[in-house]
Amino acid sequence: MPSKATTGFSRASANNSFLSVGLHLNLDDAWRDESLDLPAVDAREWGPRLRFCAPRRLVEKFYHEFSGSVAPFVLYGSGDFHYLTGLWLRRVTQPFVLVSFDNHPDWAITPPRWACGGWINRALELPLLRHISIWGCGNFECWWPHNIFANRSAQRDGRLEVHPWTDDRSMEDQQRANSILRDNWRERLEKFAASLRGANLYVTIDMDCLTADEAVTNWENGRFTVSDLEWALAKLREQNKINAGDICGAYSEPKYARWKQEFASNWDHPKLEVPAVEEIKRVNLAAVARLWPALAH
Repeated sequence: MPSKATTGFSRASANNSFLSVGLHLNLDDAWRDESLDLPAVDAREWGPRLRFCAPRRLVEKFYHEFSGSVAPFVLYGSGDFHYLTGLWLRRVTQPFVLVSFDNHPDWAITPPRWACGGWINRALELPLLRHISIWGCGNFECWWPHNIFANRSAQRDGRLEVHPWTDDRSMEDQQRANSILRDNWRERLEKFAASLRGANLYVTIDMDCLTADEAVTNWENGRFTVSDLEWALAKLREQNKINAGDICGAYSEPKYARWKQEFASNWDHPKLEVPAVEEIKRVNLAAVARLWPALAH
């Protein structure tokens, strides 16, 4: 079993038949009936309280209860909980770079403090974080006027870079710094990976960065394929160390504990057609069966 010194991640000991550094945190039954061959921690009583957003005191209480159980690599449910990555990052014990594959930048500086749309700012507060690079955003939030709430300070000082898809944008947008196209994103990621020069990486994957035929999520789908992410993870690992990471974003039925939380979530979510339960399971399990080994190699 890897030690804290080799993983760069503080953790409790666990017996894992699939990977000694992996864990399934069940918040919402997104993976309830799947045979993931991972040790599972039942946190379903917390799911409705944490979904989409939560008060700071509640988030800290959750972290206090579960921080000792979290492994370096975590599989959890809907992207509505993606802000919990901001908690997992606290357990990294050496300087690191955060790489995110996500259809949304999650960079909003607006309240609430703990919410899936602004958790990147919680990561930026961590003293060991050196840089954040987000890949595959196709959401409208990257463009005016919706990007008015972006963390521009972090972008200006180089701590945060976002690589949005621009294939369907104007030529001016395609020439914007860090923009990517289907024809050039691999070349740009390869250069980025080489520029890190042996960095310690935390990689987070929100499955909504995948195309609609490869992931069923609670949000709009992106443009990556599973094969794209397998390639990207291998490329990042060629010259760097992926010491920890997580995967979230599988669809689950929304359940909430507070009416204000439910109202905000319903207002922010897109109205999507959801396939039958068996189809959701088939699609998402096929994706994670390839992504999990590629991430937690």
